[in-house]
Amino acid sequence: MFENEMQTRAAICSSGLLLGLIFFFAHLPVVLLIVPVAILFLGLVADPEETHAVWYGMLNALGIFDLSTLTDAEKANYAGKKHYFWFGEVGMAAIMAGVFATPLGIFLASRTEITLAFTGAAVLFLPLFVFLPKLIQRAMKTDADAIILAFGKNEQVKKVFWSLFAVLAGLVLAQVADPVTAQQVISIITGMGT
Repeated sequence: MFENEMQTRAAICSSGLLLGLIFFFAHLPVVLLIVPVAILFLGLVADPEETHAVWYGMLNALGIFDLSTLTDAEKANYAGKKHYFWFGEVGMAAIMAGVFATPLGIFLASRTEITLAFTGAAVLFLPLFVFLPKLIQRAMKTDADAIILAFGKNEQVKKVFWSLFAVLAGLVLAQVADPVTAQQVISIITGMGT
């Protein structure tokens, strides 16, 4: 896997471009273009070892990463790239949480105003973002202690969680204090506003 650097970069960049085109033609909110831009940036900038570390982080969030398959040299190399490993974990956790939160938001949007639908989806997203990967890893019986020993505890999950929590609390507060402004902010974020 990932032996040829040019093929790896081309595959990552083309998947970022393809995802961006899908988001564009599906008329999804512009804020979602952050994801394909991040993938494209990763393909252009990251070296293959960093790409491996992101991939292993994604696999770890799914509970299918086996640290024992790596040699000692690979473990030492990837331990130096722990931020990429953490990025893969956070990205996969967000995707898994979004798989459940997005349909709820769409369902609620058809029945209530967009602000309440967005808030309800975000309230579901936050606990899923934190606990769903842990539940999957426990069900798959992964050796979480060995992975934490090799890569350290993922500090990014707390940062992302508390950032999203602060934004959500601010939106709820804005909804209570000034509902019109909160409605405009949510409309801009979801791409339904001007």
